[in-house]
Amino acid sequence: MAHFTQDYLDFFKELAANNNKDWFHGNKKRYEASVKKPFEEFVQDIINRTSELDDRFVGEAKKAVFRIYRDVRFSKDKTPYKLNCSAIIAPGGKKEGMGIPGIYLEMGPEYFRFYSGLYQPEKEVLYQVREYIIKHSAQLNKLVVEKEFVEKFGELRGDKNKVLPKEFKEAAAKHPFIFNKQFYFFAEMSPEVTLKDDLADVVMDHFHASEPMRNFLTKARGL
Repeated sequence: MAHFTQDYLDFFKELAANNNKDWFHGNKKRYEASVKKPFEEFVQDIINRTSELDDRFVGEAKKAVFRIYRDVRFSKDKTPYKLNCSAIIAPGGKKEGMGIPGIYLEMGPEYFRFYSGLYQPEKEVLYQVREYIIKHSAQLNKLVVEKEFVEKFGELRGDKNKVLPKEFKEAAAKHPFIFNKQFYFFAEMSPEVTLKDDLADVVMDHFHASEPMRNFLTKARGL
């Protein structure tokens, strides 16, 4: 049985053309029924499935799901609502971010995305990860060309530093990933995937495919 109906996608399409409080309040019950409730139930389903494989992933959907309201304080774009639902399924949920690489899901009318990795590691963590890469570069080089990883995620991504601390400069010439400030990857699928009966299976398939890289990055940050 599918978690979502066509109205999940239609709601966001209509919201894009009517991104204001009056329209949203007039469609609040529809939002609750077609978007908020099914998304929370779906996220809880994924939490339950991942926690069976790794008990650090246990938790409640409400601690994983992001609010639909945009923070417009420092943005030129003052539209009040996001045009998708998103959640972090990882130890600590959205509060802890992805300290231990888990899943970030983003589901809207333009695409369905599955993310994982280390997105914004703190300075000390980044230093630790770079040291780990130097010692285990051969393993990382194998992981990024592994067939299933490439087929599903393409590549290991992340913004890069132009200048490195002096202790990393020599190693970076041999191991370019040391320049990375982030280490993440994602799969993008059509929005219609959201309506599939086996959507949870699709997510778990990507979760399994991401496991070798997630394990590497988890060890790299000393966890």
